[in-house]
Order: sequence, then C-alpha cells, then structure tokens
Amino acid sequence: MTRAGTGPVVGIDVGGTGSRLALRLPGGPRREIEGDRVAVTSAGSSVPDVVRGLLHAAARAWPDDVGHVVGIGVGATGVATLVDRPQSLVGVVLQEVATWPGAVVDPGVAVAADAVTAHLGALGGDGGAVVALGTGAIAVGSDGHELWRRVDGWGHLLGDRGGGAWIGRRALEAALRAADGVDDGGVALLAAARRRFGDPLTWPGQLYPRADRAGVLAGFAADVAAVAASGDPVARDLLVEAGTEAARSALAALGALGADVPPRVAPTGGLFRAGGALVEAFDAHLAARPDVVVTAALGDPLDGALLLAERAAAGQVRPVPGLVWSGVSPVGA
Repeated sequence: MTRAGTGPVVGIDVGGTGSRLALRLPGGPRREIEGDRVAVTSAGSSVPDVVRGLLHAAARAWPDDVGHVVGIGVGATGVATLVDRPQSLVGVVLQEVATWPGAVVDPGVAVAADAVTAHLGALGGDGGAVVALGTGAIAVGSDGHELWRRVDGWGHLLGDRGGGAWIGRRALEAALRAADGVDDGGVALLAAARRRFGDPLTWPGQLYPRADRAGVLAGFAADVAAVAASGDPVARDLLVEAGTEAARSALAALGALGADVPPRVAPTGGLFRAGGALVEAFDAHLAARPDVVVTAALGDPLDGALLLAERAAAGQVRPVPGLVWSGVSPVGA
C-alpha cells in the first residue's frame, strides 16, 4: 500500500451511550453510521471491539471508498484508564484496515481520549478549555496541539463529576433515601425512578451486574431533568451541583495552561444541549471570572475525530502520555 496523502478520512467517536463513525470525502459528502455503546467488565473496556465493529461496518457500507482512506482518528471514553495498553488500539485499527477491500493506502492513525476529540471539535483545533458532559464528565485544556491538561474523567464510580451517570446515580440515592423513609425530599425522584426501573428492590440487580451500567445511569439523567423542570427542588439542586462541578473542572483545566492560551471555555456534550438548571449554574459560576469567555462549541467530538484523522494523515500528531497515541503499535506494546 502507498503512504497516506490527500483523500478521505474517518473519524470515530466512542461513548458510554453509543458510538459513531463518519467518513468524509474530499470536497464531498459526509457519511455516518452508528454502533454499540461501551461495556466495562472485569476484563476491561469493550472499546477495541466497538471500534473494530464500526470499521467493519464502514467497509460493508462503502466498499468503493474505504480503500482510499488516508487518516483515521479515534476518540474513545475510558481509553486511558480502562483499555489495556491503549497504544495497541492503533494496531487494532490497522489490522482491521488491512482487511478492507481494495485497500491501496497506508493510513495515518491516531487514538485519543474522547476529551481530546471533544476539544478539537469544540474549538476547531485552537487553544482554550473544553468541558464535555455526556455519560461521563471530563475537562481538557490545551493550546490545540502539544500542551494538554486533563481534569476528571475518572469514571462513574470515582468521578465524572456533573456527567449523566453521576447525575443518575446521585438521583437514585436520593430516591432510595425517600424509599427508606430517611428523607422525603426525593419523593418525586423516587416516582420517576419507579417508572423507569420498577420496584427499588430490583434496582441493584438491574445495575450492579451490568457491563454498561454507566450508560444505564446516564439514561436516568433525562428523567431527573424533567423532574427538575416540574419544579422539584431536590432534582433542581442536583442539576445545579452538576453544572457547578463542570465549571470548576473547566477552570482547573484552563488554569494550568498559562497566559499564552486564550482564557476561553467551550461546553460540549448532550447535557449542555439539554439546557435548564445545569447550564444556568455552569454559566453563573464562570460569570464570576470576568477574564474567562464562554464560547459556543464549533462542533462535536465526531468533528474532532475527523480533525484528528486529518492531522494523522499529515503526520502532525504527537503522542501525549495518557491522552494521545499514534503510529503503528509495536508487538507487545
């Protein structure tokens, strides 16, 4: 195969509630397919399997185009902490590409934490901080190229403060306090949780054994938002806390970058798009810092994955420990 040059690129975004792949042709249309959400078991994360499945689906969907792909960028949740040997994921991508029909190009490949691709998508490759709230929560500050600072992203048991799974778990805790008769403030959340999950006695069995527990918890965040919108103070306070935590993470990521990086923050992710008390609290906390500018995200993590793919094709991706991996994975790495 020839080395990567100008041609189509592939971006992959893998998250706790689903995954997507986009193929972008030079000057042409962008095509997308959807895949599975991540599962986490005692054996680790299913990110490699999800990526492999998306690449296989792309080959089936666009057999005349995939052989000319010059760059592939992957942004995945938990890749730094839950995927065994993250660098080996580069090899997984290249192995799958080698099976594509009519492959004539040796593509550049880069794999990154989903916060990196969220940053690239939200700020278009420029500097600043991005906080991403989806199933999880993570903030990243960067100059857009070589300087990267990560805050949170520790997963739904240890962190992800303000993310969907964090909201869902905290709301279920409040609901169970109401069920136990300890604090009746969570009565409205208890009613919402019963509608989604049934009797509380079944909740541990529904959640603890599940490999996709974070995604299931995050699904309840939409119910929490609805309860808050109806006027329930406990649900609203929970969303306010989530927005405040997200703002704190963003400021921590931004503060580590120095004066050469613009003091701007871009929020991204499904929870921000939902608006409401979470967004109000996020904006209010940052408003106390007049030197910081909150800017709308230019794009989403899938856009960032495509930009990462472009940079990989051009040989412009430098590995960053714990955040970015590129090049062919050596045997045993």
